[in-house]
Amino acid sequence: MLLPILLLSAAGFTILTTEFLIVGLLPGLARDLDVTVSQAGLLVTLFAFTVAATGPLLTALMANIERKRLFIGVLILFGLSNALAMAAPNIWVMAVARFVPALALPVFWSLASATAVELVGPAHAGRAISLVAFGIVAATVFGIPIGVLISDAFGWRAAFGVLSAVAFAKALLLWITFPSTRIQSEDVKLVTQLRILRKPIVVGHVLLSLLVFTGMFTAYTYLADMLERLAGFNGQVVGWTMMAFGAVGLIGNTVGGRLVDRSPLGATALFSALMAAGLAVLVPVIHSHGLLAAALAVWGIAQAALFIVCHVRLMKSAPEAPAFAASLNISGANIGIGLGAVVGGRVIDTYGLATLGGAAAIIVAVSVGLAIALMAASRGNRRGDATEDVVVTAAKPACPDAVC
Repeated sequence: MLLPILLLSAAGFTILTTEFLIVGLLPGLARDLDVTVSQAGLLVTLFAFTVAATGPLLTALMANIERKRLFIGVLILFGLSNALAMAAPNIWVMAVARFVPALALPVFWSLASATAVELVGPAHAGRAISLVAFGIVAATVFGIPIGVLISDAFGWRAAFGVLSAVAFAKALLLWITFPSTRIQSEDVKLVTQLRILRKPIVVGHVLLSLLVFTGMFTAYTYLADMLERLAGFNGQVVGWTMMAFGAVGLIGNTVGGRLVDRSPLGATALFSALMAAGLAVLVPVIHSHGLLAAALAVWGIAQAALFIVCHVRLMKSAPEAPAFAASLNISGANIGIGLGAVVGGRVIDTYGLATLGGAAAIIVAVSVGLAIALMAASRGNRRGDATEDVVVTAAKPACPDAVC
């Protein structure tokens, strides 16, 4: 069962590198396509909000497609999209090249997570998803910097070209090695998936993910700017620091995958509290390299853990439609990413860059409170369900088995 999960992790590395690589290529891309950097930056917004707007419905519609064919199709689509990006003559063609894979990303991530859980069982969901997500974390640590290096040496189009070739190669690898047996025992009807939107606890979980990612990206979007302008690092040191920030996230990926199986909401509250602490002390210690490294490590570990924890938490809140629940988490997270960037920009413009860590910490601290409230609500629901079962059992008249 390990090989299919590792193959999904490798595919996730390529898919998430496609999403975030463009951040490091914006200056050169903007020059070649004759637009401003801020206009080119709208490509990032386009991708994130396309994921948020279309992910749940597309995931629900594709949940019953045979998984091997689906995953291979997604990788081929990413290969074609990256090839189109490599050849894009203007910003409009580039927008198409970004819009199309954004439709497929939440479908892959949601159904890859559900497939991993189906392979190992719900009791080990966190560990299975953390293995799939290892490719995602690795994309931020290695994929994006490598893409930037390729861009520096051969141009930004070469980076998209290499990524296109890698996507096609991994599609071939899945075709040869991924099991074609249908994993799900029965189809999940669309109405069954949509019905979870009527559950208040599921809506609460989505709001919690949105809040966590809003706080997270209020600061993370501008981390490079903070390191450069507040800490005084040059561009090279900023690059290595951000790579180290992503590398410590591998610890959070592993630990988060284990703790979320024990208590999804408890793990959310724990890692949110840790992230809030790291954010709160970041600016006060920014001129002490040792303390700054410690603050960034706490933040980085908690941030990577929350990617996994939030994902598993939503899936466990709706076991009748886990893939659709995962897509709701992806939508909430991407809305949070967009809101975080906006909130962070407003904080900088209004109060200054030095207040950014504290502002982000406050938002994340609110998410701790919401997680605790959802824990209390979940306990209340379980007690209510147990009481109802007792009442129904007591009210049921005794009768012979032959009759009842």
